Amino acid sequence: QVQLVESGGGLVQPGGSLRLSCAASRRIDGIYQMGWYRQAPRKQRELVASISAIGTTNYADSVKGRFTISRDDANNVVYLQMNSLKPEDTAVYYCNANWGFRSDWGQGTQVTVSS
Repeated sequence: QVQLVESGGGLVQPGGSLRLSCAASRRIDGIYQMGWYRQAPRKQRELVASISAIGTTNYADSVKGRFTISRDDANNVVYLQMNSLKPEDTAVYYCNANWGFRSDWGQGTQVTVSS
């Protein structure tokens, strides 16, 4: 099991940028896949981006070219760089650790894109 703590959310204007961080309580280099999900009001939680243990990345179509996921295994942190933010990116963003046989979640961080 791993505890995950997200940070970096906030209020930003359309077109702006934010970088989310997910700090893990233990080494993440053995975890099958780390990911960022988001959940907007009255919508289901959806995958935003993921990165495998060997660095393979995957993005939702809606964020391709704007968001970048990365991992720092030395410091047990996963990042989500979000550029060109849109109002429809407004949601609570959750960090996820997928072990393959179980999944751990953080508490989430709110991102609000509004003028």
